[in-house]
Amino acid sequence: MVIDHIYSLIGPAGVALLVLGVAAVYLSLWSFIYLARVGRQFRRGMRDYENGTDSFIAEMEVSNPLIAVVHEVVFRHSEHSNDMRAEVAYLFLKHLRFLNNTLVWLRFIVAVAPLLGLLGTVLGMVSVFHTMAFESSPDATALAGGISQALLTTVMGLVIAIPVLGVYYFMTLQVKEYRIGAIEHSYRLLKKSGRAAGHSCGAHACPVNV
Repeated sequence: MVIDHIYSLIGPAGVALLVLGVAAVYLSLWSFIYLARVGRQFRRGMRDYENGTDSFIAEMEVSNPLIAVVHEVVFRHSEHSNDMRAEVAYLFLKHLRFLNNTLVWLRFIVAVAPLLGLLGTVLGMVSVFHTMAFESSPDATALAGGISQALLTTVMGLVIAIPVLGVYYFMTLQVKEYRIGAIEHSYRLLKKSGRAAGHSCGAHACPVNV
Protein backbone atom coordinates (compact mmCIF):
# COMPACT_ATOMS: atom_id res chain seq x y z
CA MET A 1 0.00 0.00 0.00
CA VAL A 2 0.99 3.61 -0.54
CA ILE A 3 0.74 4.45 3.16
CA ASP A 4 3.01 1.58 4.10
CA HIS A 5 5.53 2.64 1.47
CA ILE A 6 5.53 6.24 2.75
CA TYR A 7 5.92 5.04 6.33
CA SER A 8 8.88 2.89 5.32
CA LEU A 9 10.51 5.95 3.78
CA ILE A 10 10.01 8.46 6.58
CA GLY A 11 9.44 6.39 9.73
CA PRO A 12 7.52 7.50 12.84
CA ALA A 13 9.41 10.78 13.13
CA GLY A 14 8.50 11.59 9.54
CA VAL A 15 4.82 10.92 10.22
CA ALA A 16 4.97 13.33 13.16
CA LEU A 17 6.62 15.88 10.89
CA LEU A 18 3.84 15.51 8.32
CA VAL A 19 1.24 16.21 11.02
CA LEU A 20 3.30 19.17 12.21
CA GLY A 21 3.57 20.48 8.66
CA VAL A 22 -0.18 20.33 8.10
CA ALA A 23 -0.73 22.17 11.39
CA ALA A 24 1.85 24.80 10.39
CA VAL A 25 0.15 25.45 7.04
CA TYR A 26 -3.26 25.76 8.68
CA LEU A 27 -2.07 28.11 11.43
CA SER A 28 -0.08 30.24 8.98
CA LEU A 29 -3.00 30.66 6.57
CA TRP A 30 -5.43 31.35 9.40
CA SER A 31 -3.20 34.01 10.96
CA PHE A 32 -2.54 35.68 7.59
CA ILE A 33 -6.22 35.87 6.69
CA TYR A 34 -7.33 36.88 10.18
CA LEU A 35 -4.80 39.66 10.63
CA ALA A 36 -5.35 41.00 7.10
CA ARG A 37 -9.12 41.20 7.66
CA VAL A 38 -8.77 42.71 11.13
CA GLY A 39 -6.19 45.25 9.94
CA ARG A 40 -8.34 46.35 7.01
CA GLN A 41 -11.34 46.88 9.28
CA PHE A 42 -9.13 48.70 11.80
CA ARG A 43 -7.79 51.22 9.27
CA ARG A 44 -11.27 51.88 7.88
CA GLY A 45 -12.81 52.09 11.33
CA MET A 46 -10.19 54.49 12.65
CA ARG A 47 -10.87 56.90 9.81
CA ASP A 48 -14.54 56.95 10.80
CA TYR A 49 -13.58 56.95 14.48
CA GLU A 50 -11.46 60.08 14.29
CA ASN A 51 -13.93 61.94 12.06
CA GLY A 52 -16.90 61.21 14.31
CA THR A 53 -18.24 62.99 17.36
CA ASP A 54 -17.41 61.91 20.91
CA SER A 55 -20.83 60.25 21.30
CA PHE A 56 -20.39 58.50 17.96
CA ILE A 57 -17.05 57.11 19.09
CA ALA A 58 -18.51 55.89 22.37
CA GLU A 59 -21.28 53.98 20.58
CA MET A 60 -19.17 52.62 17.74
CA GLU A 61 -19.15 48.92 17.02
CA VAL A 62 -16.04 47.38 18.62
CA SER A 63 -16.27 43.78 17.44
CA ASN A 64 -12.93 44.34 15.71
CA PRO A 65 -10.27 43.50 18.35
CA LEU A 66 -7.92 46.34 17.33
CA ILE A 67 -10.70 48.91 17.49
CA ALA A 68 -11.74 47.40 20.82
CA VAL A 69 -8.23 48.05 22.17
CA VAL A 70 -8.42 51.75 21.25
CA HIS A 71 -12.00 51.99 22.50
CA GLU A 72 -11.13 50.59 25.93
CA VAL A 73 -8.09 52.85 26.30
CA VAL A 74 -10.18 55.93 25.52
CA PHE A 75 -13.39 55.13 27.40
CA ARG A 76 -12.61 52.62 30.14
CA HIS A 77 -8.99 52.67 31.20
CA SER A 78 -7.81 56.23 30.62
CA GLU A 79 -8.46 57.22 34.25
CA HIS A 80 -6.76 54.17 35.74
CA SER A 81 -3.40 53.98 34.00
CA ASN A 82 -0.51 56.35 33.40
CA ASP A 83 1.38 53.97 31.13
CA MET A 84 -0.23 53.85 27.70
CA ARG A 85 2.21 51.29 26.33
CA ALA A 86 1.60 48.83 29.17
CA GLU A 87 -2.13 49.37 28.89
CA VAL A 88 -2.19 48.68 25.16
CA ALA A 89 0.05 45.62 25.61
CA TYR A 90 -2.41 44.21 28.17
CA LEU A 91 -5.39 44.90 25.91
CA PHE A 92 -3.65 43.26 22.96
CA LEU A 93 -3.24 40.12 25.04
CA LYS A 94 -6.89 40.33 26.04
CA HIS A 95 -8.48 40.96 22.64
CA LEU A 96 -6.01 39.13 20.39
CA ARG A 97 -5.64 36.05 22.56
CA PHE A 98 -6.24 33.57 19.74
CA LEU A 99 -3.69 35.27 17.51
CA ASN A 100 -1.15 35.34 20.34
CA ASN A 101 -1.77 31.65 20.97
CA THR A 102 -1.28 30.97 17.26
CA LEU A 103 2.08 32.75 17.34
CA VAL A 104 3.10 30.64 20.33
CA TRP A 105 2.20 27.46 18.44
CA LEU A 106 4.11 28.61 15.35
CA ARG A 107 7.17 29.24 17.51
CA PHE A 108 6.71 25.78 19.04
CA ILE A 109 6.65 24.22 15.57
CA VAL A 110 9.83 26.09 14.61
CA ALA A 111 11.58 24.64 17.66
CA VAL A 112 10.23 21.09 17.44
CA ALA A 113 10.45 20.40 13.69
CA PRO A 114 14.28 20.29 13.50
CA LEU A 115 14.37 18.15 16.65
CA LEU A 116 11.96 15.66 15.10
CA GLY A 117 14.11 15.66 11.99
CA LEU A 118 17.15 14.91 14.14
CA LEU A 119 15.22 12.14 15.89
CA GLY A 120 14.43 10.61 12.50
CA THR A 121 18.10 10.83 11.61
CA VAL A 122 19.11 9.03 14.79
CA LEU A 123 16.45 6.33 14.31
CA GLY A 124 17.54 5.79 10.73
CA MET A 125 21.20 5.49 11.67
CA VAL A 126 20.34 3.13 14.53
CA SER A 127 18.54 0.93 12.02
CA VAL A 128 21.57 0.97 9.74
CA PHE A 129 24.05 0.07 12.48
CA HIS A 130 21.71 -2.59 13.86
CA THR A 131 21.59 -4.22 10.44
CA MET A 132 25.35 -4.04 10.07
CA ALA A 133 25.95 -5.47 13.55
CA PHE A 134 23.65 -8.49 13.41
CA GLU A 135 23.94 -9.56 9.79
CA SER A 136 27.13 -10.99 8.37
CA SER A 137 26.16 -9.88 4.88
CA PRO A 138 23.91 -6.83 5.34
CA ASP A 139 21.46 -6.10 2.58
CA ALA A 140 22.50 -2.98 0.71
CA THR A 141 18.84 -2.08 0.18
CA ALA A 142 18.12 -2.13 3.91
CA LEU A 143 21.19 -0.01 4.61
CA ALA A 144 20.25 2.48 1.93
CA GLY A 145 16.69 2.61 3.29
CA GLY A 146 17.91 3.46 6.77
CA ILE A 147 20.24 6.17 5.52
CA SER A 148 17.51 7.55 3.27
CA GLN A 149 15.09 7.72 6.20
CA ALA A 150 17.72 9.52 8.27
CA LEU A 151 18.40 12.14 5.60
CA LEU A 152 14.78 12.58 4.54
CA THR A 153 13.49 13.40 8.02
CA THR A 154 16.27 15.92 8.51
CA VAL A 155 15.26 17.64 5.28
CA MET A 156 11.57 17.54 6.27
CA GLY A 157 12.31 19.17 9.63
CA LEU A 158 14.23 22.02 8.00
CA VAL A 159 11.68 22.48 5.22
CA ILE A 160 8.97 22.95 7.85
CA ALA A 161 10.96 25.07 10.30
CA ILE A 162 12.47 27.62 7.90
CA PRO A 163 9.26 28.98 6.27
CA VAL A 164 7.34 28.82 9.56
CA LEU A 165 10.07 30.90 11.18
CA GLY A 166 9.59 33.49 8.41
CA VAL A 167 5.83 33.49 8.97
CA TYR A 168 6.32 33.86 12.73
CA TYR A 169 8.57 36.91 12.44
CA PHE A 170 6.36 38.50 9.77
CA MET A 171 3.28 38.11 11.95
CA THR A 172 5.17 39.40 14.99
CA LEU A 173 6.19 42.54 13.07
CA GLN A 174 2.59 43.02 11.92
CA VAL A 175 1.31 42.79 15.47
CA LYS A 176 3.92 45.33 16.64
CA GLU A 177 2.91 47.66 13.81
CA TYR A 178 -0.74 47.48 14.82
CA ARG A 179 0.21 48.01 18.45
CA ILE A 180 2.02 51.22 17.51
CA GLY A 181 -1.02 52.28 15.49
CA ALA A 182 -3.32 51.57 18.43
CA ILE A 183 -1.17 53.73 20.73
CA GLU A 184 -1.07 56.61 18.25
CA HIS A 185 -4.82 56.51 17.62
CA SER A 186 -5.48 56.29 21.36
CA TYR A 187 -3.48 59.44 22.06
CA ARG A 188 -5.24 61.36 19.30
CA LEU A 189 -8.68 60.28 20.50
CA LEU A 190 -7.81 60.98 24.13
CA LYS A 191 -6.74 64.47 23.15
CA LYS A 192 -9.86 64.96 21.05
CA SER A 193 -12.20 63.78 23.79
CA GLY A 194 -10.37 65.67 26.58
CA ARG A 195 -9.53 62.50 28.53
CA ALA A 196 -5.76 62.73 28.17
CA ALA A 197 -5.17 64.42 31.52
CA GLY A 198 -5.12 61.10 33.33
CA HIS A 199 -1.96 60.05 31.49
CA SER A 200 1.51 61.13 32.37
CA CYS A 201 2.12 62.60 28.91
CA GLY A 202 -0.98 64.81 29.05
CA ALA A 203 -2.35 66.01 25.76
CA HIS A 204 0.98 65.48 23.98
CA ALA A 205 1.92 62.24 22.28
CA CYS A 206 4.45 60.17 24.17
CA PRO A 207 7.25 58.30 22.45
CA VAL A 208 5.90 55.11 20.97
CA ASN A 209 8.13 52.15 21.72
CA VAL A 210 6.93 48.57 21.76
